Amino acid sequence: MKKILIIGSGAREHALAQAFLRSEQVTTVIVAPGNDGMRDTGIQLAEVAVTDLIGLRELAIQQVVDLTFVGNEEPLTLGVVDVFQASGLTIFGPSKVAAQLEGSKSFTKHILEKYHIPTAQSCIVSSMADAIAAVEKLELPIVFKLDGLALGKGVSIITSEADAKAYLSKLYKHEPKAKLVIEEYLEGVEFSIFSLVGQNGVVTHAPLAQDHKRRFDHDKGPNTGGMGAYSPVRWINNVTRQRAIAELVMPTIAAMTTEGTPFSGVLYTGVMLTADGPKVIEFNVRFGDPEAQVVLPQYTGDFYNLINQLCHGEQITSDWQTSDVYVGVVLAAEGYPEAPIKGAQVPTDKDVAPLLINFAGVKNGIASGGRVATVVAHDVNTTLAQQKVYNKIDQLDTSLQYRHDIAYQAIAHEAKE
Repeated sequence: MKKILIIGSGAREHALAQAFLRSEQVTTVIVAPGNDGMRDTGIQLAEVAVTDLIGLRELAIQQVVDLTFVGNEEPLTLGVVDVFQASGLTIFGPSKVAAQLEGSKSFTKHILEKYHIPTAQSCIVSSMADAIAAVEKLELPIVFKLDGLALGKGVSIITSEADAKAYLSKLYKHEPKAKLVIEEYLEGVEFSIFSLVGQNGVVTHAPLAQDHKRRFDHDKGPNTGGMGAYSPVRWINNVTRQRAIAELVMPTIAAMTTEGTPFSGVLYTGVMLTADGPKVIEFNVRFGDPEAQVVLPQYTGDFYNLINQLCHGEQITSDWQTSDVYVGVVLAAEGYPEAPIKGAQVPTDKDVAPLLINFAGVKNGIASGGRVATVVAHDVNTTLAQQKVYNKIDQLDTSLQYRHDIAYQAIAHEAKE
């Protein structure tokens, strides 16, 4: 029987663990470091930090792990895949150089522009003077993206020259040589494609997902790591999905091979469907959170088999459900994202049964971080799935906060049908 190691600590990694445990071949999933909410039968926690690459490798060797799946982006950009592969260990994720698709916005822009993959017009600057000159060339609003890994917090939408100058003054006062990508603001519908890419270019694409970044209802308030998501996005038709895959995803995978930096792992393509067609907003090199929590339960085959075959470049048969829509709502600590207040009681899996729950910032049954858990329901359409999840969480005895309109766009479309 198989033993799996998952690197990461959040609700995404909890969903990954559950996906592997649905395989009849998998008896044990070790999550490093995981969190106290992961109490499912078959899950073990290991107190090894995601940045301790040697410690993670030694854990995999000592535990005789059959396969490692990297959930978190930070170890990927540090080169955990290279470290594992150098020791002959099977691991799913991109190499350090390929992980630059998330770790470096300038690297990504270079790939997109060189291979004529549709994206926003942009320029890369590394001084206050160049940044101000670039701002003057682009029409407002514009987007500022810090070049390096920012853990979901490096993007700012700028709507006025005053805001631009204030942002740039603060940035270059503290980091005089900071590299910044300045690009046009794309208008349209945003959605996510998750492509599981194996050796030799073998790939399967998960159902489309759409997350909700703003903290409050009606997309108000600050950006967060994500307050909820749903999948599939049925109101974006299959023709559009296939066009985005053909024009954005597959050319990027091919470009990485041509560049001598072949990509394998999860390629997360953030897409904006504009009046001119789909364009790349950004790439990530792992599953999104909370998207993973609504995408992974849709895999009806043997998830271990799928990932193992991808790791070895074998031909695959992938099985994604098509009958239901999954809606996930994030429960967050009061004050999130600016100043989350710890200590709230966290619902248990029994409290939300029969719905799914994936835990994140939990320690000893109380909230220890910003995003605490994701509750997931599914039904034959988005409207029923949304009703099901809110009927459950509205009854919880908790001070945790959440949005009340996750999947609102899909529900609006269903109301018209």
